[in-house]
Amino acid sequence: MAQDKAFGLQNQLCFPIYLASKEITGKYTKLLKQYDLTYTQYVVMMYFWNVGSSNLKEVSRALMLDCSTLSPLIKKLEDKGFLERKRSQQDERNLLISPTQKGLELKERTLGVTDEVKTFFDLSAEEIESLKSIVLKLLKKSLEMDDKTDV
Repeated sequence: MAQDKAFGLQNQLCFPIYLASKEITGKYTKLLKQYDLTYTQYVVMMYFWNVGSSNLKEVSRALMLDCSTLSPLIKKLEDKGFLERKRSQQDERNLLISPTQKGLELKERTLGVTDEVKTFFDLSAEEIESLKSIVLKLLKKSLEMDDKTDV
């Protein structure tokens, strides 16, 4: 059977990005185990550490995760005592989600996780910034294309 270069994995953009993402997430997963967090739970907590209080719709938009994916994640983080949900005093229909004191203490405990992950890959600060810039450009273009096809 003749090889078709168009289908060679080494010629694909998606395959090395997929593998790199899997490797990076795996490193985070190993480090976060000691804090009883999954990688996705950590991402949710980072969001709340940066914004404070938010509602499910805002979290969903910021993290590009469906509400149906986020709801059980937030519930687990609430069960662990890291997040709490309260009705907004301005609008009781709005449910605000916020980090608890335990959740804020978790931020302090996990401060070195990202730096530790970076050491696994031996990339300079410039290489990391360049890689992030390219990936963000890909995401932006993809989202723009999605917006145009949703019309």
